[in-house]
Amino acid sequence: MSTPTGEAAGSRTPQQAPLHYLDAVTALKLFRSRELSPVELLQAVIDRAGTANASVNALTETLFDDAMVLAREAEAQYLRGEAGAADRPLLGLPVVAKEKHALAGRSFSQGLLSHAGRTAAADHPVVERIRAAGGIVHARSTSPEFSCATVTHSPMWGVTRNPWNLERSPGGSSGGAGAALAAGLAPLATASDIAGSTRLPAAFTGTVGYKAPYGRIPGLAPLSADWYRGDGPMARTVADTALLANVMSGRHPGDHTSHGGPGTLPLEYPGAGDVSGLRIALCLRLGDYPLDDAVEANTRAVAETLRAAGAVVEEVVLPWTSAEIRDTIFTHFGHILGPAMEAATAGDQDTLAAYTRRFMADARAAAERRTLVDGLGAEARIQSQLATVMDGFDVLLCPTSGAGSLAADADYLDGITVAGTRLEHYWEGHLTAPFNITNRCPVLAVPSGFGADGVPTGVQLVGHPFAEESVFRVGAAIEVLRPWAGRYPDL
Repeated sequence: MSTPTGEAAGSRTPQQAPLHYLDAVTALKLFRSRELSPVELLQAVIDRAGTANASVNALTETLFDDAMVLAREAEAQYLRGEAGAADRPLLGLPVVAKEKHALAGRSFSQGLLSHAGRTAAADHPVVERIRAAGGIVHARSTSPEFSCATVTHSPMWGVTRNPWNLERSPGGSSGGAGAALAAGLAPLATASDIAGSTRLPAAFTGTVGYKAPYGRIPGLAPLSADWYRGDGPMARTVADTALLANVMSGRHPGDHTSHGGPGTLPLEYPGAGDVSGLRIALCLRLGDYPLDDAVEANTRAVAETLRAAGAVVEEVVLPWTSAEIRDTIFTHFGHILGPAMEAATAGDQDTLAAYTRRFMADARAAAERRTLVDGLGAEARIQSQLATVMDGFDVLLCPTSGAGSLAADADYLDGITVAGTRLEHYWEGHLTAPFNITNRCPVLAVPSGFGADGVPTGVQLVGHPFAEESVFRVGAAIEVLRPWAGRYPDL
């Protein structure tokens, strides 16, 4: 990944990439040609977890023995020629599942000390689909409590660290997923996103994350009815992310808001580097969001690369403010997620992390100031403004986070400073939440380069409502034109 700020110190070159960094699409081809066994790949990621997870602390639990049984069964199916790609498109692939994505009979605590010992009665819909597709859940990943912070640490699981710089955070809330991918603990991971919890870890770990249009990927009732939220895939390549998104997508009887059939995103785009005719709207600050110097430089470099490859790239301006977005999302949280969190922790708030108590307090205060109908009016205005700016363009390109990186163990309770600007709330340091307000828009987060501290930066590709393929096509082009594959942190 060529960037204005240079390469990350200690990163590996493509020629040195070991088996635990093999991408999922290539692994499947090797399984089918019998050049590689699912057992070999699983053993490689197990061995890697044995050495790397002590540094990054990305996993809440491992299921290695059960996973090896499934890997041997998958190996036997490939040897017998029974592995139909259409029937079981993930057969033999290791997948790390976020702990909030329930596995029947396994822990279901969401990082809360007061919920320790609770187990899930059934698989989460995305886990159910991964298992049906032949994917092997061999480990589970960390998150902050309730998946409601932009860093990943908790009293239950401790601090999860960024493989590129162990003093920095992989982001949150799917920080365990991002750290696991970047550290080579799996080729695929599940994530979730209600204000950026998939896209921020993707940016900070140099991986790929997808926030699908609301309802495209089923969630767990009743909070699946929250129109900001969404579950989704993370991986190290655009094709692997599409592979997992296809498996996750489609109508599910357990989620009344879910819709559509299975995913049909292409895994390959012939001539992917040619983006002639595509119209890209470049919006650096989404209004007034401050940007770290490396974030701005790397975003502009991505835009210039697309322009040089034939795309029409025009800079546009949105009339948003980070304070307006903050107030809008917390009005929403104050009427839905906040009350749900308070009900789930009644009598146990003394055991909660400081950021969880702060989140609930901010949500409660916002709901006292503005009604849900007030919030809906603000959301409609923001949605209309985005539609106006995107008119005539295929995709909007913007940074994922204004902050170049976050401290691994910080809470940011007193706000955050980005590029010399002091912001009242840590959510204002990131450019993700506007696209949960406009949650029918697909958003793909891909790497853009590195910052001065060796932590990756990322960009978001925003499509028109439900236009999923557009963001994957542009993401695939960026991957070809500014490749990141083969560069990994040296742990």
